[in-house]
Amino acid sequence: MKHSFHYEHAAARLMIEGLPDYSLGHDDAVLGIVSGWSLTLVGAPELEGKREHLLALMEAVLPYSRYVLSGVDGVFGDVTGPVSIQKIDNKHVISLRSSKEGIEPLQIMLDDAELSDLVRCLDDLRFDPRIMISWNLPRDQPLPRNHVVGNIPLAQRFGVPLLGTSFFALIASFLLIVPIPSGNEASPPQTIKSLPNK
Repeated sequence: MKHSFHYEHAAARLMIEGLPDYSLGHDDAVLGIVSGWSLTLVGAPELEGKREHLLALMEAVLPYSRYVLSGVDGVFGDVTGPVSIQKIDNKHVISLRSSKEGIEPLQIMLDDAELSDLVRCLDDLRFDPRIMISWNLPRDQPLPRNHVVGNIPLAQRFGVPLLGTSFFALIASFLLIVPIPSGNEASPPQTIKSLPNK
């Protein structure tokens, strides 16, 4: 009972094939053993591989996309392993390396929209209830504060506090020059009108 599932978003199309894993009690409608997969990206050759290659792609691309959204650049994935990704000249460059010697790494360049389509395909795959595979991906954790703060420009980082402090000082200076009425001023005399006699 071979299954084939497709996930497609504009510039990316992911296909995975496999069988149920009856040793784990899977029914015929699910996929538990990956027999093959292919990924088609616009302007790039079709990629194929085994489960470990797909897992390496997910381990590199998914955390990379989270960091990119927070404005943090870096190299994700093993630079000597099958897959790594980094940002070069405003392009997201995926480097694919063959386990065979003498084959140059294949580099695929994606723009932001194409990276988004690829991430959506990978997310569709890992959250598909028909795919009963434990990917063992690290859980999404908040980015360390020092990673995020270090990439915020100084003008943006200190601009708001500096503006707030300046605004406070301006108001305080204005209040210092406004005269305060003294409390010992004589109150105006009050006249009491007598009621007419009946």
